[in-house]
Amino acid sequence: MADPRFYQKAGPFLLADLAAHCLGNLPEGSQADLCLDDVAPLDSAGPGQISFLDNKKYLDAFRQSEAAACLVRSDMAAQAPSGMELILCQDPYRAYAMVASLFYPAPTPLPRVAPTAAIDPSARIAANCQIDPGAVIFAAAEIGAGCHIAANAVIGAGVVIGSRCQIGAGVTISHARLGDRVILHPGVRIGQDGFGFAMGPEGHLKVPQLGRVIIGDDVEIGANSTIDRGAGPDTVIGSGCKIDNLVQIGHNVQLGRGCVLVSQVGISGSTKLGDFVIVAGQAGITGHLQIGSGARIGAQAGVMRDIVAGDTVGGSPAVPMTQWLRQAAELGRLTQKKGR
Repeated sequence: MADPRFYQKAGPFLLADLAAHCLGNLPEGSQADLCLDDVAPLDSAGPGQISFLDNKKYLDAFRQSEAAACLVRSDMAAQAPSGMELILCQDPYRAYAMVASLFYPAPTPLPRVAPTAAIDPSARIAANCQIDPGAVIFAAAEIGAGCHIAANAVIGAGVVIGSRCQIGAGVTISHARLGDRVILHPGVRIGQDGFGFAMGPEGHLKVPQLGRVIIGDDVEIGANSTIDRGAGPDTVIGSGCKIDNLVQIGHNVQLGRGCVLVSQVGISGSTKLGDFVIVAGQAGITGHLQIGSGARIGAQAGVMRDIVAGDTVGGSPAVPMTQWLRQAAELGRLTQKKGR
């Protein structure tokens, strides 16, 4: 059970209602009116709780689980212990996300402005916003309805934030437009100068960064990640992108829809990613590249060339994943021979 000091639980819910909510199916003879009051992992769930199984690695835990109900694919249903109710679904993990969100919905902002918040008179704040202590909102900024601006966040002059956004503690935003339902975790930096200099022996001359950061709807950005504004063109983060902690995105970078960037990824200026690109942890991508839609970049890869749509690469410099795995295996054999 989640700690009630931090998480407020809803429910209970009937098994049939949970199945309908996650678009699952109940096997014939199910106890549709079974009352469930929480979610829990397979190995610790008990009566009144629902769990999920989406990986055969955890079949033993599933067989021994005391959960009252479980979200599971039909091909694993026969492994369920006696007495466990099942909700059959194609993607149990996604179904679990929907069910867990029903039990633990995101907190609703409390319509209030803390006395210690500093808000310029020309800023426009829509209804039902929560502005926490120490937040600073500069001139001509616009905050949409139902937003939560957490403690000590700084919203720069002219910044536009859509509706139902969550701006975490200590976030700074400048030169940016955000869509709806954007989540910025604590310490995120949006819209600072891009790293642009005309370099030469007489000194490195700063190039004015005159663009913006444009963030689409339903984007989530992890703690202490940074996104530089464009030098002239805008830096663009497409709708539905999910960005982990400690990610650096340089000026003029463009992400398509639904991209996933895992922690410590770095993307240099003017590189463009298509839709639904996945970049694993600590990968680095140099500037002015084209990464095609659906490409997958392995952890710690160093990408120095364009990647075609749908390709999977790894290593540094990055090559097709099968080639990199062969290279790694061959290197292992060579070092073993040398050791002998």
